[in-house]
Amino acid sequence: MYSTEIEVRTGGSAVVHDLTKEAERFLGESSAGDGLLHVWVPHATAGLAILETGAGSDEDLLTALDELLPRDDRWRHQHGSRGHGRDHVLPALVPPYATVPVLGGVLALGTWQSICLVDTNLDNPVRRVRFSLLAG
Repeated sequence: MYSTEIEVRTGGSAVVHDLTKEAERFLGESSAGDGLLHVWVPHATAGLAILETGAGSDEDLLTALDELLPRDDRWRHQHGSRGHGRDHVLPALVPPYATVPVLGGVLALGTWQSICLVDTNLDNPVRRVRFSLLAG
């Protein structure tokens, strides 16, 4: 298995960060053929999603998460910024992993699909993302 970890700076606001180019770069470095790309975020307050970006879906996702998981004082897990407990619930809804088929060294994503890091944690502006290729 070929694997590497990258660092992503997400800043101080909720973000949907497109990782597709980084994933493609990883596949190029790995001399990938066929297999599975596994993407993992080793954090308790971030997740991964496959979705369209740039046409509003990324902002719609953040809005839906804000409505479903309000940033207020209802959360038992309380430390850091106001409402931080909701960030710890996020990975139950947006999991910290994704697996994408790789065919001939190319991600087998749909036309408008991207691999995205979803980070709503205002207290942690730096994330790690691990790419692992399981050759077929």
